[in-house]
Amino acid sequence: MTVKAVIFDLDGTLIDSLADLANAVNRTLASHGYPIRELALFPEFIGDGMRVLVERALPPEARTDEIIDRCALAYAKEYADCWHDQTTPYPGILELLQTLSEQQIKVGVISNKPDAFTRLCCDHFFPSPAFSVVFGQRETVARKPAPDAGIEACRILGLQPSECLYVGDSGVDMRFGNAAGMIPVGVRWGFRSTEELIANGAQHLISTPRDLLPLLGHSKHPSIPKRPLQKGGRFSV
Repeated sequence: MTVKAVIFDLDGTLIDSLADLANAVNRTLASHGYPIRELALFPEFIGDGMRVLVERALPPEARTDEIIDRCALAYAKEYADCWHDQTTPYPGILELLQTLSEQQIKVGVISNKPDAFTRLCCDHFFPSPAFSVVFGQRETVARKPAPDAGIEACRILGLQPSECLYVGDSGVDMRFGNAAGMIPVGVRWGFRSTEELIANGAQHLISTPRDLLPLLGHSKHPSIPKRPLQKGGRFSV
């Protein structure tokens, strides 16, 4: 079966937003009297939604529902002020989206970022060609890795999940793609490790955006070969 749609995660996949996310969290922590966190910690904090991001950044003794809720509200205000200060699309992403449009491949975004911020980022960084569907985290829909948003997106696109690639940078993304019946593709330029992607069910790994293109015409997608680890613990794919 030929791939007819590619649906992407946002942070760590389409855009490098780490610095702005970290700045918003650290401003929130500082304003509430908590120590700020090093940038290197944030790749492990991100991926499960705004509230979980804030919870992970707080000191363990401050992780009560009341404090998390209060800090999450403050974080949303801070992020609204800095969401595009340093964030940029990853190299090659704009070209990939243009190529997919030219090949009449439908394109979408499903993120655990709050829906309003997801749409804001998509409109700002990718004004053309337009995405066919954009979903961030919504109160009425279970967040990834629950398959709900993926099933909804496929219904809107008029496609079977098996006709769609889901492209992301985390284990949550790979579990989501599998749960929704899509073909999960892990990117090696994002926030999480190759090992995490493989352990959570990635069927393909790609090192650059253009590496996605050969996957579009395959009807069946083999498992990632188990190759020896290279230096640094990375798989050679």
